[in-house]
Amino acid sequence: MKFSDMPYARPDAEAVKAQLAALTERLKNAASYEEARAVFLEKEEDQRHVNTMGTLASIRHSIDTRDAFYDDEIKFWNAFGPELQEYTQAWTAAMLSSPYRADFAAEYGDLMFINAEIELKTFSPEIIPELQKENDLTQEYEKLLASAQIPFEGKTYTLSQLTPLKSCDDDVRRLAAWKAEGQWYKDNQPRLDAIYDELVHLRDTMGKKLGYEGYTTLGYYRMGRNCYTKEDVERFRAAVQKYLVPVAEDICREQARRLGKEYPLSFADAALKFRSGNPRPVGTPDDILAQGRKFYDELSPETSRFFRAMLEGEMLDVLSTEGKQSGGYCTELPDYRMPFIFANFNGTQGDVEVVTHEAGHAFASWMNIDRIPGEYVWPSMEACEVHSMSMEFFAWPWAGGFFGADERKFLYSHLADNVTFIPYGTMVDHFQHIVYEQPDLTPAQRHAEWKRLLGIYMPWMKLDGDIPFYSEGEGWQRQHHIYSSPFYYIDYCLAQTVALEFWAMIQTDRADAWDHYMAYTRQGGSRTFTELLQNAGLDSPFEESCLRGVCAAARRWLADFDLTGIE
Repeated sequence: MKFSDMPYARPDAEAVKAQLAALTERLKNAASYEEARAVFLEKEEDQRHVNTMGTLASIRHSIDTRDAFYDDEIKFWNAFGPELQEYTQAWTAAMLSSPYRADFAAEYGDLMFINAEIELKTFSPEIIPELQKENDLTQEYEKLLASAQIPFEGKTYTLSQLTPLKSCDDDVRRLAAWKAEGQWYKDNQPRLDAIYDELVHLRDTMGKKLGYEGYTTLGYYRMGRNCYTKEDVERFRAAVQKYLVPVAEDICREQARRLGKEYPLSFADAALKFRSGNPRPVGTPDDILAQGRKFYDELSPETSRFFRAMLEGEMLDVLSTEGKQSGGYCTELPDYRMPFIFANFNGTQGDVEVVTHEAGHAFASWMNIDRIPGEYVWPSMEACEVHSMSMEFFAWPWAGGFFGADERKFLYSHLADNVTFIPYGTMVDHFQHIVYEQPDLTPAQRHAEWKRLLGIYMPWMKLDGDIPFYSEGEGWQRQHHIYSSPFYYIDYCLAQTVALEFWAMIQTDRADAWDHYMAYTRQGGSRTFTELLQNAGLDSPFEESCLRGVCAAARRWLADFDLTGIE
C-alpha cells in the first residue's frame, strides 16, 4: 500500500488500556507456555497496530506542522503515551515474573528481559504529568523551529531552505546568511531558553521522583543503555580529545589554508570546504533518488529489493516545504512491514546523505521487520547509527553519479566531515552531562559552558566573531536532540567510530566489508551493541585502540588524497 492511502484512525484510549490490562491478566493466569506464548503474540500484534497509528500521525504532522487535524492528534498521543505506559509496565512486570520466562528466553532470547528490567526503572504513575508536559514542550520546540520565517535578500526562508546559503562560496553572502539565521534564534531566544529550562527541571524532577540523584541515571535507562556505563562514555570522551581532536585540527588548518582564511576559522568560514564551493549533488531530487536506486540495485540483491519497495510505496518524503518540520529521520509502520524516511532536500550534499544515511536505517528495519518481539527490529540507538553511517561509505563508488565533477570534493570532505563531527558530537554529550548534573544553571551559565567546551573539543573555531548567537555560546539551541532526546548524541559518535572501521575495511576489500556489514545488520536488535560488534568481527569503540587506529588511517588517507586542480 502507498503511504498516501494508509488510513489513520485515533485508537480508543480506554479500550486499548483495557485490552492490555486483560492480556496482562491472561498472561499471569496462563496454565502452560503455549497459552502464555499465544497471549504474548496477541499483545505483539495489538502493539504493532497502535504503534502504526501513532507513527502515521507523527509523520503527517511533521510533513505539515500547520495541519490542524494532525496537530490535535499529536496532542492526543502526547497525553495518551504516558498514560499507556502504566499498563505497559504492568505487562512488563508480568513477563519478568512469569513462570515461563525461561521458555520465552529459549525461543526469543534473553535480551527482551534485560531491556524489560531497564524499562521498569524508567516509569512510575507518579511521573505521568511530567511526561505529558515533556511531550508538549518538545512539540512546542519543533513547531517553533518549523515556523521560522527568515528574511534574507528580499525573500523569506525556512531554516532548512536557508541552509544552502550558509555554505555558498561568496564570503559576504555566506556570512550574511549565518547572521540572518543567528538573528532569528536571537529573536526567539527567550522562549528557547524558557523551554529548555523547563525541560531540564521536569526531567530532574522525574529522576528524583524515581529515586535517582537527578536525571542522568534515568536518562541512561530511558536510552536503553544495556552494555556500557557513564564511565565508559567518559573514557571515550577522553580518547576523542587525545586522538581525534588533533586530527580534526590538522584538517581545519588545511581548510583555512585552502580558503585563504585565518585560523581558527569563523563559523561562517568553517562551513565552506573549498574556495570554489562545497560539493553539490547534480540534478533534481528525482535524479538523486534515481541514482540512489542505481546504487542499491548494484550494491546487493537485498538492497535492490528494499529501495524499489520504498519508492513504489511512497515511503520517502524528502522535499523541503512550508510548515514542514526541519531535519530528517527514519521510522517504521509495523502494520505495513515498511520503514519510512522523512527529510528536507535543500541542494546540498546532505541530500545524498539522506539517500544513504536514512536509507541505511530503513534497510536495517526492512531486513528485520518481521522479528518477534517487535523491539528486536531495531537495536539500541548507537547500534542503529552504525547501519546508517556505514552505508554512507558503501556509497562511495557511486559518488560520481551523485556529484558529477564534484566527486573528489565529496570524497575528501565526506571523510573529513565525519572525523571532525565526532568531537562536536562528543561535546554535545559532555554538555548534557553538565546540564543535568547542575540543573539550576541559568541560561547564561549554560551558554558559558557550551562556549568553554567549544575551546576543548573544537579549538579550530574562532570563539569571538560577528555572529552573536554562535560566538556567545548559544549555538547548541539548534541541536534538536538536546531538547527532545537527552543523552541521544554520543550514540552518533560511537557509531561513527565503527563506521570508520567499515571505511577502512572498504579501502582494502569492499566485498569483505559488505559481508561484515550484513553480518552486523542481520542480527537486528536481538543482541546488545557490543555483542552485535563482536558477532560481526568488529572492534568496540570503547577500546582506545579502535579510535587510535581509525584516526591514523584517516589521517594518512586525507594527507595522500589528490586534490590537484581543486581550489
